[in-house]
Amino acid sequence: MNDLFVKTESQRLWVDKLRKNKEEFHKRGVISDDLAIFPEENIHDLVKMGYPSITVPKAYGGEGLKVYDMVLFQETLASIDSSTALSIGWNLGVVGEIFEKKLWPEEKLQFFAKEVLNGALVNRSVSEAQTGSPTRGGRPGTYAVKKDGAWVLNGRKIFTTASPVLTYFLTSAWIEEKQKVGFFLIHKDSPGLTIDETWDVISMRGTASHDLVLENVKVDQSRLVELPELPSGGKINGWILHIPACYLGVAKAARDYAVHFANHHSPNSLNGPISQLPNVQQLIGEIDLELINARHLIYSVASAYDNESQRKHITNELGVVKHVVTNSAISIVDKAMRIVGAKSLQRSNPLQQYYRDVRAGLHNPPMDDMTIKKLALAAIEQEKIISTEQV
Repeated sequence: MNDLFVKTESQRLWVDKLRKNKEEFHKRGVISDDLAIFPEENIHDLVKMGYPSITVPKAYGGEGLKVYDMVLFQETLASIDSSTALSIGWNLGVVGEIFEKKLWPEEKLQFFAKEVLNGALVNRSVSEAQTGSPTRGGRPGTYAVKKDGAWVLNGRKIFTTASPVLTYFLTSAWIEEKQKVGFFLIHKDSPGLTIDETWDVISMRGTASHDLVLENVKVDQSRLVELPELPSGGKINGWILHIPACYLGVAKAARDYAVHFANHHSPNSLNGPISQLPNVQQLIGEIDLELINARHLIYSVASAYDNESQRKHITNELGVVKHVVTNSAISIVDKAMRIVGAKSLQRSNPLQQYYRDVRAGLHNPPMDDMTIKKLALAAIEQEKIISTEQV
């Protein structure tokens, strides 16, 4: 089913590379989930392959792959191991956004491109316990003050995915003297920077989304790399599609397992496998209906985003993709478990992990309620404009 959306030789090459590592990545992923440890070997193998740098533009020495490419590869990787995919997905998305939007001055982009091409990994550190999701506009409690020609940062960030392997933490902080939120590029070896291993959850157990703790962390003035004019979530950013791509991959894995099970499970009450039963066929059909719908939606929006002439027409589609794909993934896994029955609840069965992991999608940005509210407000405002023009 994946191959329908493979359009180029480069895409075929990377999909085949990822599939080649399927057995090893999956095996490590199972251990990662079981022990709630980070799948570090998987990430290191991806770094060796050059995967984390694929979204660096060609002008800076990278492959210059786009959002559509990222969605395809991330869906493939997540069908193998979800924690590995979500962890590396944040790096791909952050790198892609920084270069696409030219968020930093040219000399900083040149420096950062070299770092990423040499294996550096990055993620944004924005969420805090008191503010919740940064897309809701809360001011960070983490703060930065200027002292002796440098910035000194203090604070605590939660949900810092892939924290054990990150080279840089792109950290938001309130700057009192500027009355703005800024982003600082902080190296992992900075004195005063520590990781508090707080990640103890039932979903995406291997992402190591621990707390980042900053205690009088001193950074050079040049490491203040962003002073956004709009709050987080204010600009259209197609790179967030790595999130639904991940949950789509998990749903695809659940679908494949359930169909295989249906074709090979033959209780002695039947003269053949359960795939011959009408109720099982109904569930399989409903699964593929949801999966095809979700896949075509995410790939069509990714394609539109990559086309700059179409991108200007995108308003709430990115949020819609995340909403539809995440909720479809939850529904698909649920139906897959109904096909497999009580065996799906066994610890040794992959469906129980898929069931837990897709639930995490509900808590990744943007949140469902915000997506629906934005759709409603956009429709209301559009009608007002039309009505005014008709008067």
